[in-house]
Amino acid sequence: GWREAVAAAAGALQAGGLVAVPTDTVYGVACLAQDSAAVRSIYSLKGRNGAKPLAICLGDVERLYRYCHVNVPDELLRDLLPGPVTLVFERSEELNKDLNPFTSLVGVRIPNHPFMRDLARACSGPLALTSANISSQGSTLTVLEFQDLWPQLSLVIDGGPIGDIQSPECRLGSTVVDLSMSGKFSIIRPGCALTPTVDILKKKYGLVPESS
Repeated sequence: GWREAVAAAAGALQAGGLVAVPTDTVYGVACLAQDSAAVRSIYSLKGRNGAKPLAICLGDVERLYRYCHVNVPDELLRDLLPGPVTLVFERSEELNKDLNPFTSLVGVRIPNHPFMRDLARACSGPLALTSANISSQGSTLTVLEFQDLWPQLSLVIDGGPIGDIQSPECRLGSTVVDLSMSGKFSIIRPGCALTPTVDILKKKYGLVPESS
């Protein structure tokens, strides 16, 4: 059923649909980032303020260079990705101008989840990815927790419960780090992997927090 699920999800995305997906942190909703109508659909699904950016999701580190201007060593990317981290860089011209049109930055996710990586590889361009919940409500760790969104989704992939449903830490989502300024980093959202992420950036790569 795995290959069939990946193929069904990729087909629904290519048809302009929204698909609920399991990730390594919380459940997400994905669409094709280069499909402007689908991006608008994700905002209306979430009741989300259009000024809140969407991350893109890729299957492999190599693909990051196409959509972002990367100013850190490749080894740093591979130390953090795939994993529960969103890295923010200057966006490249390749990325759909209707995706986050009000910022020159874009966050990139490569979830450490085999289904998500296979799905991202099965699609020609990047996925736009956001958490499967109404804006300002808690993130979701099972598909039943967002069943009010099901009618607006083309497909729901049930990957079972993610993490420990009883643990508030599991609902924090990915750690979001801005790496767009050379030699510096800033934490946009602490998320679930703050300490190990900051350790790698500071101790191994000598980056300094932007506020310092």
